[in-house]
Amino acid sequence: MIFRNCAGGVVFSKGKVFILKNDKSEWVLPKGKIRNGFLPPETAISRVEYETGVNAKIVSTAGETCYEFYSFTRNQAVYNKITWYIMESNDENYCVNLEEGFKEGGFYPIEKAIEMITHSQDKSLVSLSYRKYLEFKEYEKEKMYA
Repeated sequence: MIFRNCAGGVVFSKGKVFILKNDKSEWVLPKGKIRNGFLPPETAISRVEYETGVNAKIVSTAGETCYEFYSFTRNQAVYNKITWYIMESNDENYCVNLEEGFKEGGFYPIEKAIEMITHSQDKSLVSLSYRKYLEFKEYEKEKMYA
């Protein structure tokens, strides 16, 4: 079995979240393998930008997910552990990286995105991350007026 450490972002902008449709027609969140001594937050930021063209900053941690799949090209099982970050973009400009096999993507209203997302743990991740993101924004607003 191959073990891979990955990092990704749950990117919010103006009440919407960014999701991608991959080469298997699954709606997913942007993520990638941690390489070359990079830290998880660095990987999350760079993979979000690489896969989506979105310039986003990390506002908080979101947690971890894990899953296994069988890779026919490697002829063995792969175990992915993903460290997730709640991220924010100030605009909704994006450019889906079609060369990486993504078919489409964009910022979608939270409820619609949760319906579209393929995997249940990603649905839960978006839901919990959005609640945490709203708490962060409320705290930020209170600090501004204090």
